[in-house]
Amino acid sequence: MKLLLLSSLLALAAAPAAPAQAPAIVKTKIKPVGQASVKTKTTQPAGDPADAAVPSDAVIDAKANALTANMQKNLGLTPQQTEKVRAINRRGVEAVETGRLRYKTDPRKLAGIVESAGRSRLEALKDVLNPAQFDKYQRKREEKMGVPNVQGVQGNAAPGLGGGAGDQ
Repeated sequence: MKLLLLSSLLALAAAPAAPAQAPAIVKTKIKPVGQASVKTKTTQPAGDPADAAVPSDAVIDAKANALTANMQKNLGLTPQQTEKVRAINRRGVEAVETGRLRYKTDPRKLAGIVESAGRSRLEALKDVLNPAQFDKYQRKREEKMGVPNVQGVQGNAAPGLGGGAGDQ
């Protein structure tokens, strides 16, 4: 028992020190004689989860600028539209990236954040783009996301669901 306790203390003393900004809490549990297993648990102190869920400005700016450049090229944005679209894209990217960090273990909440950010971004873009630009943007967006177009939805009924002339 003494040897087990001594070896676990030596192992802890030889472990590298934790970073100064995030000291770790170490818990050690030693089982009674006859059970030779040692469990060690290291946890980070409970801090503000919002601190850990802040994406870097460089990442946000890079993604927003790439989106904006693509839209500028494909939609023929004016310089005024480009700046407004850049601000809209930045807000959307920031919301999504923050959600990804904060809810990486909760896919349902993350999906809600992504959907909400997308909806608000779409509404803001609708106010900035002219109708022809917005229609082109919507077509490309639906194509990319695999959303069926209106003509496909209004087409023939799905097999086996009825709706045909012979089903009456």
